Amino acid sequence: MAVPVRRLWVAVLCGYLAFGATLQALPTHVAEKYGGGALAGGTAVGIAFLATACARPFAGRLADGGWSRPVVLAGGVLTAIGGLGQLVAPNLGSLFVARLVMGAGEAALFSAALPWVLAGTRVAQRGRAAGWFGLSMWGGLAGGPVVASLVGDRVWWTVVGLAVASTVLVLTTRADSTRTGPPTRIRGLRDLLPAGVPLPGATIGLAAYCYGTIAALLVLRLRADGIGVDGYALGVFAAAFLVARFAGSPLVDRYGGRAVAASTITLEVVALAGIATAGGPVASLLFTALAGVGLALVYPACVSLTLDRVGGLRPGLSTGVLTSCWDLGVLAAGPLGGLVAERHGFPAAFFGAAGAGAVCLTVCLVFLRPRRAGSPR
Repeated sequence: MAVPVRRLWVAVLCGYLAFGATLQALPTHVAEKYGGGALAGGTAVGIAFLATACARPFAGRLADGGWSRPVVLAGGVLTAIGGLGQLVAPNLGSLFVARLVMGAGEAALFSAALPWVLAGTRVAQRGRAAGWFGLSMWGGLAGGPVVASLVGDRVWWTVVGLAVASTVLVLTTRADSTRTGPPTRIRGLRDLLPAGVPLPGATIGLAAYCYGTIAALLVLRLRADGIGVDGYALGVFAAAFLVARFAGSPLVDRYGGRAVAASTITLEVVALAGIATAGGPVASLLFTALAGVGLALVYPACVSLTLDRVGGLRPGLSTGVLTSCWDLGVLAAGPLGGLVAERHGFPAAFFGAAGAGAVCLTVCLVFLRPRRAGSPR
């Protein structure tokens, strides 16, 4: 049976547009409704990624057994519940719980859909397929802030509506016919951490810290310094990211994941240092756009590296764990970056992210060497 790639792409896009919209809305929402500062706002953004990091390996493992459709469907439902919870949360504690629910939904949505798509993709095109299908997730994360800016005070109802649309799209797909039986029991850590994942995971986790700093603190940094482009800076990041991802994804299959990752991470380090020092709107937007380009191809590059190192086995679990490493990086960036910003200023937080990018580049160049034929994965 053909994989419903287009319908899944739109379903994941709707779910992540909802999630991305919260990235724009939360810093102001936390400050105005709960009186929170940079630390509280950063934590509210980042805590959802704790749930995604924990849930992705399980979602991917279920997808490898042919349970993609019910897991993706559950992801849409949880995303809607989490969005509604953030709308009605009476205090920060309740808001954090709603963010955890939404994070679990996002994990199920993408991490079960991607292996469903990869199952119908030729090995030589996995990097391209991961990059282009991943546009559904990253496009939502990047485009969601634009949606939030456009709808204004109706942002939380828009979040719920997008999640419901995602659920309906999945409901209209046919049942996955590749199911092999009941989910297998997890017997130990090796069932959740394939041997070839840790090094690509470390690479993407450090890159994610860079993204998490931008998601949690860019709006606050621009607003605090009165630069005046805080309403659409994330939109500029989104546009640059999407163009680079769409145009550059085939480069992963052509030149290899390691070369592409190293090149783009270098751009990210420069961009973060530029955001830290920019004093005007033009420079701020230019470096923000460069940051989008620098992060665009890290994910497909690391997916390609991971699937090569695990020999293509258990793609759902492997990509789920890899994406969990991304989530953990974003999770760390929210509270840590917020804490640094409160104590030492926003430039220090972005210089810290640039440092994480430099470490990421070192891991990629020194430790993440191409696997030789016959060598351990």
